Amino acid sequence: MLPAVALVGRPNVGKSTLFNQLTRSRDALVADFPGLTRDRRYGFGSHDGHAFLVVDTGGLGEEGDELRALAVRQTEIALEEADAVVFVVDYKDGLTAADERVAAQLRSSNKPVTVAVNKSEGLGPELAEAEFHSLGLGAPVSIAALYGRRLGELMTQVLVPFAPVDDGEFDDSRSGPYVAVVGRPNVGKSTLINRLLGSARLITSAEPGTTRDSVHVTCRRHDKSFVLVDTAGIRRRAKVNEFIEKFSVVQSLRAIENAGVVILLVDAREGIIDQDLHLIGLIVERGRAITIGVNKWDNLESAQRRQVEAQIDRKLEFVAFARITYLSALHGSGIDDVLAAALNAYDAAGLALPTPRLNAILERAMIAHSPPLVAGRRIRLRYAHQGGRHPPIIVIHGNRAERLPGHYQRYLVNFFRRTLKLEGAPLRLEFKSGDNPYAGKRNTLTRRQVKRRQRVIRHSRRH
Repeated sequence: MLPAVALVGRPNVGKSTLFNQLTRSRDALVADFPGLTRDRRYGFGSHDGHAFLVVDTGGLGEEGDELRALAVRQTEIALEEADAVVFVVDYKDGLTAADERVAAQLRSSNKPVTVAVNKSEGLGPELAEAEFHSLGLGAPVSIAALYGRRLGELMTQVLVPFAPVDDGEFDDSRSGPYVAVVGRPNVGKSTLINRLLGSARLITSAEPGTTRDSVHVTCRRHDKSFVLVDTAGIRRRAKVNEFIEKFSVVQSLRAIENAGVVILLVDAREGIIDQDLHLIGLIVERGRAITIGVNKWDNLESAQRRQVEAQIDRKLEFVAFARITYLSALHGSGIDDVLAAALNAYDAAGLALPTPRLNAILERAMIAHSPPLVAGRRIRLRYAHQGGRHPPIIVIHGNRAERLPGHYQRYLVNFFRRTLKLEGAPLRLEFKSGDNPYAGKRNTLTRRQVKRRQRVIRHSRRH
């Protein structure tokens, strides 16, 4: 299981700074559903072979107005989702009454808690941690989040209860690819899965997944075996009493991380909104194959459909390699198409790419559009080979290849993708430069130069 680690504590103790350090990004997914996740941010981190999710929360422990109460409620939801908690305190403020209130709440949560004593730069661990042993939450760990100090020691202690999870690895060899259906609340995820299962009538097993409320169902449809992952759980509508039960960001992120391919479902009536774009960007960033399903298409008039299609063309240009399928999960139209697109995307992401073919494609790409000059010198790309699958990675070697401008890198990505027909697969290129064997040897001639001089000498002797 990919553990979820919630960062909690009073306001302004450095939780967001710690979040940015652990995720190594300032652009982490921000879940922005009114009344559900307004004050929570989500990202991925990795430490010493452990992959994990990080959840940043609002402040706890201080009384305030209605907005503060809402922030507290969001933090409580994060605690429900989390598998472990990092309780961040401020060494400079010392142990406060608000910290004591937070500690009491955490003790009742029955979650493993590690106290992180932040802003302790320049101090020895024993001195910085001494005051906070009285919280009764185990041995504190002093850190300086702003400078990244002792974060390794912190995460080693936090992740002790969890087995290592290799970032991005999954095994689809037994039951077929894992197909995760994700999207915002009420876009029709469970309706789509129930429709697929009801039509298939060949469910071989249904058991709870390792993630909270997530269900994995092994099924077979049109001679294709796969595992559907419903991130909201396959349950009767009458049993879903609270809005929070319909959607969990943590379980969706786990499903994305463990999937072979993701069906991102959007609501045609609402169009493409920012949260859809965040989710699509995250799926691509994590290297997962993707297809996009536009649900509730049957409810739109012709003019509305044209408007939605134009919006999709404009907003989803950055993921133009993903197939768009228009469907109605409620009535069953288009559901086979979206499943076929997902399975095709999975196959594309796992293709074996022979080196001779990649070299031929690279040569054709350079003939059609040669690499640009950089600092007055031509970059030479010499050969390519496959560097990985899921996602497909192509490694290109050359001289000063790492200096290749971004626009030419994008050109190569698109050229390879079109030629290899990698629909739905987020192709990645890696550029490597070899050492110049003639560096520091100005008098050494290349083979071509030697042959040219020999021809000149022979010609001069004849005449």
